[in-house]
Parts: sequence; structure tokens; C-alpha cells
Amino acid sequence: MSREPNQRMTRLAQSEIRAMTQACARIKGLNMAQGVCDTGVPSVVAQGAERAIVQGINTYTRYDGLVELRTAIAQKLADYNGLSADPETEITVSAGATGSFHCACLALLNPGDEVIVFEPYYGYHMSAILAVEAVPRVMRMHAPDWVFTKADLAQLISSRTKAIVVNTPGNPSGKVFTRQELEWIGQLAQEHDLFVLTDEIYEYFLFDGRRHISLASLPGMRDRTITIGGYSKTFSITGWRIGYSVASPQWAQLIGAMNDLLYVCAPAPLQFGVAVGVQELPPSFYTDLAREYERKRDQFCRSLRQAGLVPSVPQGAYYVLADVAQLPGATGKDRAMYLLDKTGIAGVPGEAFFSGPEGHRYVRFCFAKTDNDLLEACRRMEQLSP
Repeated sequence: MSREPNQRMTRLAQSEIRAMTQACARIKGLNMAQGVCDTGVPSVVAQGAERAIVQGINTYTRYDGLVELRTAIAQKLADYNGLSADPETEITVSAGATGSFHCACLALLNPGDEVIVFEPYYGYHMSAILAVEAVPRVMRMHAPDWVFTKADLAQLISSRTKAIVVNTPGNPSGKVFTRQELEWIGQLAQEHDLFVLTDEIYEYFLFDGRRHISLASLPGMRDRTITIGGYSKTFSITGWRIGYSVASPQWAQLIGAMNDLLYVCAPAPLQFGVAVGVQELPPSFYTDLAREYERKRDQFCRSLRQAGLVPSVPQGAYYVLADVAQLPGATGKDRAMYLLDKTGIAGVPGEAFFSGPEGHRYVRFCFAKTDNDLLEACRRMEQLSP
């Protein structure tokens, strides 16, 4: 008997996000690599979880989550996303949006199925696709606004294509897909009978007056779209691991079975705390959140420009890809390590988000930092001024 690792594992590399986080920790640097979102947790959310623990909400929930949270999510979907969802049959709470995405891949994809991902892509999406032995096909978008054409997307679709992944607002690009772009995707999905998996975890982080559009709300897309979201970023609770998926009952049942197998359920008292937050936080919380992060974006992008590192200014989310081609090194990893050495700031090499050599010229930074840490990051970055 051979004790070689599973062949699937040979296709997966350690996340560069975690690798740079570890490198940053070794020198006690300033971590702008991982989207930990180290701003404060809304008190109503924290107090809701504490109350749940005291009240004894500490055992297994139903495999698809507490009824309080599923009901709160259903109301939020109706109010914000323009989606009607039955909390009893169409919503599955999971271990973060990443867990929801992985359950959907396991439930809906077969080995050899082709899945279209937009580049730059989120590395965990790519890894989940590879882990289920599906085949990613890359739809390359073009900086600085990360645009693509319907014709280019159509050319990628083959008889083996099963799904398209859409991340809006996007990580790492900060791209917010326009209504026209989403309509292109929807038209092609219907024409070729494809699933669309949408990761909408950053749906409240929108800048310059943009509005979030859920692809499932477009005509003809509700039954073929798996809408994935969560509150890790919105409530600054990345360690709580509370995400969800929304799908038609036949798909939700399969996704729920995978969720039960992998996780049994998400943490019960933390689900309750999120439910309280969703039910009680006013609309102003979300508009203030967007305004705060737009300010952080502008502050950090100014410092990048002053340092001679041209940013692709994000339209949403809380990451920025900066062009670091002028820095020493041949790869994004070389340049990220140079930055870490010179400034103590950790970013993620572009190779984590690109399939080809274009990644060598980028580093991704996360600006979901406290004001003091962001101010320090800007001060250090500006020391690189040419």
C-alpha cells in the first residue's frame, strides 16, 4: 500500500494569502494580505451570540441552520436582493461563504465538468473547483476596470461547460459587475443550460454610488443560480464562519446534504447572533459601512500612487490590486517579499489570482484595517515614493 497523498492534493497549493500572513507574523509586520477585517463587531451581534450561549442555544441546529437565521436571511433577500426565498426549503446556512461554495461544487459538479471563472479570480474558488475534479476555464478581464466582452465569454463555452462563477463585488479586483454584464452571463447561461454560482459576500461594500445586483433576480435566472452570501465581512466576524446559499429546492436539498456531511451545522450561538444583527441593524448601518470603506479605499490608493504603485481602483469589496512591476524581482512573490522587507507590509502576490504571467506585476492589499493601522500602512507605503 502506498502512502502517497491523494492525487487531488497535488493540484492544490497552500494559499498565498496564508503564506504571506505567516511571513508577516514572523517579522511582526502589518498584515494587509488576509481579509481578516479587524474592525469592530456591531454590539448587537456580539450580544446576541452571548445571549444565545446563556439561553442554551449550544447544540446542533438543523443541518441548514437555525430557523431564526434562515427567516432573517429570507427577509433580507426580499428587501435588498429582490429575491423571494422559502426559508424552509431554499436557504442553507453553512460554515462561511467559502463552505457554502464548496458544498455547491460538491453537490452540482462532476469530474470533468468545465467551470468558467473570471480572472483575476479568488483562489479558494479555483481550489474548490479543482478539489472536486472539475476543470476551470479562465475568462480573462482587462485592467484597470476589469472588463470583458460577451463574445469572449461565449467563446469559452463548450459542450462540457456546466457552470459560471461570478464574484461581485469581486475579490481581488474590487469589480462590481454591471447590469449589462450580468445580463450577458444570464443570457448565455440560459442558452447553454448552465448553473451560475454567485459569491456576493461583499454585497454591502459598494463605492461611488454603485448598487448591488443579484444575478438570480434577473429574468429566467432564479432556478439556475446558486446565490452565496454571508456576514463574515459585513459584521467583521470572519472567524465565526457564518455563510449561506440560496437555491431552488431540488438544488438546495443536495447542497444541504453536503453541508450536513462536511460541517453538520454552523456554530449555533453564532448563527443566533448573526440573526439578531440581520433583524435589528438599521439600513443606515450598511450605508455608513460603504461610506467608511470608500474613505479607506481613497486613503490607501492615494498612498499607493504616491509610492509609484498604480492601483486598479476598486469599485467595491475591500481589496486593491496594485501594479508593482517597477519593484525589484521577476514575480509577484519576489515583489511582495521585497515590500514586506522594506516596509513591513504584507500583500498577496498576484500569482494567487491569475493563471498566467500577468500576475507577476500585481500585489493585492486588504484595506479592511482599523484607522490607526491603515494610517501606519499609508505612512510606510509612502516611504517608497520614487
